[in-house]
Amino acid sequence: MSTFLRLLATIPEDRSLFHLRSAMSAKAAINKEIFAPHDERMLGAVQVKRRTKKKIPFLATGGQGEYLTYICLSVTNKKPSQASITKVKQFEGSTSFVRRSQWMLEQLRQVNGIDSNRDSPEFDLLFENAFDQWVASTASEKCTFFQILHHTCQRYLTDKKPEFINCQSKIMGGNSILHSAADSVTSAVQKASQALNERGERLGWAEEKTEDMKNSAQQFAETAHKGRAPVLNYYHKSFLGYWTDELVLQFCSNGVTKICYWHFGGQ
Repeated sequence: MSTFLRLLATIPEDRSLFHLRSAMSAKAAINKEIFAPHDERMLGAVQVKRRTKKKIPFLATGGQGEYLTYICLSVTNKKPSQASITKVKQFEGSTSFVRRSQWMLEQLRQVNGIDSNRDSPEFDLLFENAFDQWVASTASEKCTFFQILHHTCQRYLTDKKPEFINCQSKIMGGNSILHSAADSVTSAVQKASQALNERGERLGWAEEKTEDMKNSAQQFAETAHKGRAPVLNYYHKSFLGYWTDELVLQFCSNGVTKICYWHFGGQ
């Protein structure tokens, strides 16, 4: 068994799958450590690094070494909901995450996708008092984050929505997909309502016909009773889609009128 495990360890793993698992694990940990304790929930995040080196004052340089940076989008659970964008870092050798800069979503002025004609990991975020140029770990991760960001802006911002420029149509189409789903649900509800109305009309017609039939049968029974008619079976059936109503009257020779059975049920 140990030989098998050693051989299995030598098989190269797909780097994209490894990155996907590690990214999902990191984002789950960020949500648990950074946002959940403040009664917030993380909507999305993207791992990034700067496209250009940021000038840092000499005295500000710590000695904390390398780090990973995540741009996170979150919303408060308490109503009215407040959305924000937070920069989170994880320093080398540490398993914990640290909250750094944070902006309210209202402070976001522009989202620049850099290139609308191809998948690109680069993007810029312009706030009221800050401007950052980033490169996402993958173009697909950037695309997913942009879709969530665009939808969040449409949902939580009534005015002063940020400008999305140089973005691919599939990024901007996230909101259209949601509207299409909503339209489909509305259409299904309308069809169901129409079907119920039609069925109600059919049942109403059945009740009306049944009442007429009952009155006719009573009149016929009275006539048969006076004339002491011989045994006679009278059947009436009307098929209404999934429903059948049946009335059986028996007029006996002794003048007694019996309703053998009255049935209203399925086929």
